[in-house]
Amino acid sequence: MTHFLANGRNDDDQRHSRSGRAARAATLITRLQAMQRQINAKHFAVLRLNGKGMGAVRKLTCVLDNWGISSEANAHDLITVYGEELTAHLDTSLLPVLWDGLGEHQAAEMSEFGHFAHRLKGRKLSYSGIAFPVRLGAQGNGYVVFAGSYVDATTEQVVDLHGRSCTIMTDLLAADEKRMVQAETLSDREIACLQMAGDGHISEEIAERMGLSVHTVNAYLGAATTKLDSVNRIQAIAKAIRLGYIS
Repeated sequence: MTHFLANGRNDDDQRHSRSGRAARAATLITRLQAMQRQINAKHFAVLRLNGKGMGAVRKLTCVLDNWGISSEANAHDLITVYGEELTAHLDTSLLPVLWDGLGEHQAAEMSEFGHFAHRLKGRKLSYSGIAFPVRLGAQGNGYVVFAGSYVDATTEQVVDLHGRSCTIMTDLLAADEKRMVQAETLSDREIACLQMAGDGHISEEIAERMGLSVHTVNAYLGAATTKLDSVNRIQAIAKAIRLGYIS
């Protein structure tokens, strides 16, 4: 039996949508893994620049990686240590970025291309890395990162991987835009509640600031979570940032 939901989508539609997203993600992961193997990297990560304007409202977030159980820690360390410098570099240059890891033999090299790359100072992370900047405008700006102990790329590989990194980011952006078209539009109240929740306010504080009941605030947040096809409020906030609804 097919069950129809209040928003007009049935269970079969949602299962097909989820399976389609999973298939697209699997394809991207396969492509990125093939790219990492070219330069002896062990892992990849895709960083997206969220927020508009200059300063603290903009931040890099990790939207796809194969770091496994170390994902949260590695992404946090990279963005905390080098986030500001990576953001500033993205504003002014499309040259690849290199950094060496903490270990004595952890290094990132670009053979003949090295003098054209931007090298981050200090050995501050537990891995070395090469990051390829991509600028597509709006939510399509960020980096495709390859990390490992010793990462080495020839000039031909640098050119090839940078071009393929742009394609990866383009495909991610296209997938987001497709979801935005298919999804119901968030209301102003839903966006406002999500923004304050993203800023760290609990439902009671949001209700007081907006002059609403806690029940109404939770209803707005629940509706936004459903529209964003998220499993909880935290995921809804992350997706709202990625889609440009909030900063």
